[in-house]
Amino acid sequence: MFFEFFFGAFGLVVLFLVILIFRSVYIVKQSEALVIERLGRFHRLLGPGLHVVMPFMDSPHISVWTYVQITEKNHCYRFAKQITRIELRESVYDFPKQNVITKDNVNIEINAILYYQITDVKAAVYEVANLPEAIEKLTQTTLRNVIGSLDLDETLVSRDQINTKLRVILDDATDKWGVKINRVELQEVNPPRDIQQAMEQQMRAERSRRAMILEAEGKKGAAILDAEGERESQILRARGQAESQILEAEGQAQARLKVSEAEAESIAVIQKAMPHGDPLAYMIAREYIKVLPEMTKDKNGKMIIVPYEASSMMGAFATIKTLFEQEKK
Repeated sequence: MFFEFFFGAFGLVVLFLVILIFRSVYIVKQSEALVIERLGRFHRLLGPGLHVVMPFMDSPHISVWTYVQITEKNHCYRFAKQITRIELRESVYDFPKQNVITKDNVNIEINAILYYQITDVKAAVYEVANLPEAIEKLTQTTLRNVIGSLDLDETLVSRDQINTKLRVILDDATDKWGVKINRVELQEVNPPRDIQQAMEQQMRAERSRRAMILEAEGKKGAAILDAEGERESQILRARGQAESQILEAEGQAQARLKVSEAEAESIAVIQKAMPHGDPLAYMIAREYIKVLPEMTKDKNGKMIIVPYEASSMMGAFATIKTLFEQEKK
């Protein structure tokens, strides 16, 4: 009996010591925080490391935390659990899709995602119940207000402005909860199917219009370039012809000058050879004799009767004969 009583008491003492150690010693991991209450009131905040508290008087605060899980088939599951350790790292909250009405009464479906971080653990625990759910509801109502002030076209092209506006509003509203909103993103903005079809038709029409405009501008530019090229070609051709005519005229002038110089030298030579004769009569008679064969042929190259100008030819021969006789004398 004594041993049974002894072992029973020893077991109770060991169990009490285990419970005492379990209730008085806490190990907090990095990036976590633990709120300790003494007799129901806030006592202190435990950071990373090993901590010892007073058993049965000090106890961790229990908070209700809501979680949302979205499956691959876009099914949304919401569940809540009780936690004592508060996560201090930046957290991501992926909201389920919700329907929002724009300023022009278009019902669109929006999926948002939010990045937040707890900066004041005491405020996050005591200033609001179920912090994730409060952030979710606040984001949904704020998103409805922001989208409700914009048209559908503005909503589709102003995502950055919407994200910035949501972040500023949410960060200001959650400041008293000890939460910092780092970023808000709109993942999807899905208009109704008929609106999407109308937008696709409008996009195709706009692209066709741009293509026609670009084609017309291309043809216009090509026509302008062709006209400019033709004009430049004509200008260059005219300049070439003018320069060619100038060069031809200069060549003819130089040729005439050379012929004149040659004739002058020829006259000087003849004058030197026959100082008493007339060199001009000699040169005229010589040129007349050169063209005489052409004068005695018709168009087919046959000989014809000597024309009546033969007397002039005879006179030319007589002139040459006279010049040579004078030279011999």
